[in-house]
Amino acid sequence: MPEARNILNQYLMVFAGAGLGGVARFFVATLVGARFAGRFPLGTFLINVTGSFAIGLLMTILTERITPHPYWRPFLVVGVLGGYTTFSSFEWETLYAARHGAGAIGLLYVLSSVAIGYLAVWLGAMIARP
Repeated sequence: MPEARNILNQYLMVFAGAGLGGVARFFVATLVGARFAGRFPLGTFLINVTGSFAIGLLMTILTERITPHPYWRPFLVVGVLGGYTTFSSFEWETLYAARHGAGAIGLLYVLSSVAIGYLAVWLGAMIARP
């Protein structure tokens, strides 16, 4: 039963972190949107860039510099940054591919994610239109 409790605790860490990340995203987007209104989605852009910076920083520290408690990664990376931006995970996976000799896969991942993701959001919007 200790293994089941460990898994449940990891899910609870993700849950708690995602709530904090979501609130942080809403706060930053609202603040930036109120100060810098315009056509360019500056709030989302800043969230994605800062989330990408944070995942690069945290994952390097958590995997290369220290041996953290097993709950820190689910809480900070999957939870907080996942709630703040999923773009950070995308960026980390691309960097991981490039670092491990799969630069072409990383490039394919970037191009296909952006292009197919755009088509998917467009299709979803078209289906939902009245």
